[in-house]
Amino acid sequence: MRKYCGKYLYLSCLLFLTAGALFWGSTPVHAAKIPALKVKGTQLVNGKGTKVQLKGVSTHGLSWFPEYVNQKAFHSIKKDWNANVVRLALYTSEYNGYCTGDAKNRKVLERRIDQGVQYAKKAGLYVIIDWHILSDGNPRTYEKQAVRFFKKMASRYQNHTNVIYEICNEPNGGTSWSIIKTYAKKVVKAIRSRDKNGVILIGTPNWSQDVDAAAASPLKGYKNVMYTLHFYAGTHGADLRKKAESALAQGLPLFVSEFGISDASGNGALNKKEGNQWLKFLKRHKISYVGWNLSNKNESSALLKPSCKRTGGWKRSDLSPWGKWLVK
Repeated sequence: MRKYCGKYLYLSCLLFLTAGALFWGSTPVHAAKIPALKVKGTQLVNGKGTKVQLKGVSTHGLSWFPEYVNQKAFHSIKKDWNANVVRLALYTSEYNGYCTGDAKNRKVLERRIDQGVQYAKKAGLYVIIDWHILSDGNPRTYEKQAVRFFKKMASRYQNHTNVIYEICNEPNGGTSWSIIKTYAKKVVKAIRSRDKNGVILIGTPNWSQDVDAAAASPLKGYKNVMYTLHFYAGTHGADLRKKAESALAQGLPLFVSEFGISDASGNGALNKKEGNQWLKFLKRHKISYVGWNLSNKNESSALLKPSCKRTGGWKRSDLSPWGKWLVK
């Protein structure tokens, strides 16, 4: 009798632990597999060829707002905000940037990226690893570091179907498309030496607005490559949409990896009317989009109020006016 009781007790405990793991997400083994994506024409599609539109949010700099890279936050983004992608913004040149900090800082940032990828996987989110050039302007400034970084990332995540590589956030300061293209050839080659199929996003000139320049001379010889279009509705309107329309007509696949409805500085008044025009445009063309930014920074492009102390499980009252607009 004791033998059978022990057997039943063991089975009961096993069932309890398995159920607990499924409920709390303590193991990725039972998580539903996230479908791999590919680029077909100007569109993102899944394995069945069905068009896919990713919608989500971007973190702010991983050096400055690391507290929002956590499992509860990513579950909230998926469940409460109905998003399916999160972007990890790795600044390259600013204070404690990946290329300007020391070796210890680089390891810390790489660990945060790894945590973000794992949290996203458990939450059922796609995740963009964003090489966030900004003050460096020209992506070739840290080209060697970028090649090493993305070769490492592609080696590490080549079997992660949810990972997307963004190789240069917003080239600026007069950096031409020919310069960006030269850089992109080297970094894309480095990624493809490890990951043959992962989707790659390439920034375009003038803070990722001159998509027409990329459309006139896109990268050749590689599949699953897209080009980024960034806009802030308080500054950018119909003229930029015309550029995007022209690029699409020439067959250039676009991905809006960053946008907002404030002005281009990330601050100022919100232009909801123009924002709605942009969303109609993105919906019509099935273009994926990512809102900037997941933080409580005291600026109008932050999704959370400055007074919000929560780092996940947010209530509607925690959201800034922009956050409420985007989530809705």
